[in-house]
Amino acid sequence: MTQRKSILLIEDEEDIAALIKLQADISGYKLNVEIDGINGFRAVERDKPDLVIIDIMLPGQNGLDIVRKMKHNPELKNIPIVIVSAKNEELDIVLGLELGADDYLPKPFSPKILFSRIKAVLRRGREPQKLAKTISFGDFILEVDRYLLRKNDKYIPITLSEFGILRRFLANRGKVLTRNQLLDDVQNDDAFIMDRNIDVHIASLRKKLGPNFFWIETVRGVGYRFKEEEILEVV
Repeated sequence: MTQRKSILLIEDEEDIAALIKLQADISGYKLNVEIDGINGFRAVERDKPDLVIIDIMLPGQNGLDIVRKMKHNPELKNIPIVIVSAKNEELDIVLGLELGADDYLPKPFSPKILFSRIKAVLRRGREPQKLAKTISFGDFILEVDRYLLRKNDKYIPITLSEFGILRRFLANRGKVLTRNQLLDDVQNDDAFIMDRNIDVHIASLRKKLGPNFFWIETVRGVGYRFKEEEILEVV
C-alpha cells in the first residue's frame, strides 16, 4: 500500500483549517495542523512534511518569515510551500512567490482547487532534476544544447533572452513565475536589454511563436505561467 503524502497546515482560523483537513482526507493526504507560527516552524523542523500550507498572518511568527527561514535551511529548503492568505494584493503575492513559495492562493478559495494545485506541486517535485537535451511542446522543439528553437524542420530566430525565458517556463511548467524571476534569464547581449521590461520579451516571444501559441498564460498582476500539460521532454 502506498504511503500517504504528509502535509503540514499552519493556519489559525479553525473553520478554514477544518475545511482543508476534510478535503485532505478526501484527496488521500495525511494532514497535521498547527495554529501559530512558532509551533508551526518547529513542526516543519521536526516532521519534515512532504508539503507545507501556510497562512501569512499568524500569531507568534509571520508566515513569510517561516518561508524565508525554510528556504535558508539546507534540510528544509526543498519542501514545497503553498501560501493561503487573505492578503491578496499584488505585492503580497509577488513577495510570497519570490521568497520561494510554489503557489499562492488568496482567500477565499475552493479546497478542491487548493488540492489540485498541491497535486501539481508534488508532481513537479517527483520529476527528475535533469536537463533534457530537447524539449518539445506542440509543433515546437527547443534544442537546449544548441540554444535553438524550431517548428517542425524550420528554425525560428530567437534571442538569448527569449531562449532563457522559454527554458525557464518549460522547467517550471504549471508554476507561476513573477517578472523578477524571469528577468534572471535576460542576457546582456539582447537587443531589448536597455528596456529591462519582461513584458516586451514575452510579447516578442509570443509573436515569433505565432497566433496559435496559447501555452503562456498571463497571471494578472503577478507574472506568467506555462501550461504544463502541453509539454513532452525528450532526452
